[in-house]
Amino acid sequence: MEVNQAKQEHLLALKVMRLTKPTLFTNLPVTCEDRDLPGDLFDQLMREDPSTIKEAETLMLGEMLTLPQNFGNIFLGETFSSYISVHNDSNQVVKDILVKADLQTSSQRLNLSASNSAVGELKPECCIDDVIHHEVKEIGTHILVCAVSYTTQYGEKLYFRKFFKFQVLKPLDVKTKFYNAESDLSSVTDEVFLEAQIQNITTSPMFMEKVSLEPSMMYNVTELNTVAYGDQGESTFGKMSYLQPMDTRQYLYCLKPKPEYAEKAGVIKGVTVIGKLDIVWKTNLGERGRLQTSQLQRMAPGYGDIRLSLEMIPDTVNLEEPFEIICKITNCSERTMDLVLEMCNTRSIHWCGVSGRQLGKLSPGAFLSLPLILLSSVQGLQSISGLRLTDTFLKRTYEYDDIAQVCVVCPFTSNEC
Repeated sequence: MEVNQAKQEHLLALKVMRLTKPTLFTNLPVTCEDRDLPGDLFDQLMREDPSTIKEAETLMLGEMLTLPQNFGNIFLGETFSSYISVHNDSNQVVKDILVKADLQTSSQRLNLSASNSAVGELKPECCIDDVIHHEVKEIGTHILVCAVSYTTQYGEKLYFRKFFKFQVLKPLDVKTKFYNAESDLSSVTDEVFLEAQIQNITTSPMFMEKVSLEPSMMYNVTELNTVAYGDQGESTFGKMSYLQPMDTRQYLYCLKPKPEYAEKAGVIKGVTVIGKLDIVWKTNLGERGRLQTSQLQRMAPGYGDIRLSLEMIPDTVNLEEPFEIICKITNCSERTMDLVLEMCNTRSIHWCGVSGRQLGKLSPGAFLSLPLILLSSVQGLQSISGLRLTDTFLKRTYEYDDIAQVCVVCPFTSNEC
């Protein structure tokens, strides 16, 4: 039945055209030296050519616009627009015309028709026009299926359809790297740094309108892609945010846990979902594209059962004078601990206080702030080490070296020291 319909001469004609913006006219300049036979003939012809730029005739780019001569490329994140026209080529009135446009992808079939209602009648030499738009969200082969059904004046119902295949290409190559911020401990802090590498893999330059990170519900994000000048910030990429073909640009973001989650070490410890990147760009004469990545995930940091961090430490201390630091001890396990604190002196750092002190029981997810006194016997940048925590319930010991670094200075003159 479909074969007979394909051979049948239809009363209506279907035409489909992709709608794209025009491009600037390019002209190949032909020049020669003055001593050559043509002399200044070529230069004069270029000056008289209406398509060239005045006083810049040798540039290939002209002032005129040209309509696209082919289907062109469609990239992921752009909007596909198409003009559909059904024309009555016959000399009779056609009734109940229904035009339907579907877009078939590898995973779904989408209806793009603006209206699903039929047109009552179409007189000879008249047409039905429709414009469809669709933001492309999949890579690969797409098929635009345009179907037309109608009824002749004799009551015969006819139907035909046409297929238009096109490929959707990838415009950007996005790579991400996560860095867990290193503390002065052997473990890590709750801060996460995200480096996003974005490469333009198209054949035309892009204007990067926006590259932002939408964090997950547990994090706040700070963009590190601007340099502060007074009250204003300037992009690290300069005022002209263009990305040439095959060029790569790196963006950096810092994520910190929200205050309501920062104290819940067990919760933050298991968080792997960070957020997603939102990228907006423009090409050629302002065509806009947008990509949003899937949820970015990282490997959860390993805090161990006990996490030791510093809440307060002075930047500079005097030689052989006691100074105070405040440590924060957090139970990251799912069991209660009974902790004992031991302090071991090093060659340059000496602890002041009683070693082997009982800290008491610490519930899962709880923390305590512990002020400690110490002094340094060596001048210069010194590393604070020598703390040891023991859980008496499991007889398990946790040692912490290189907790922090402190600058030790002599309060007297260099001769007296």
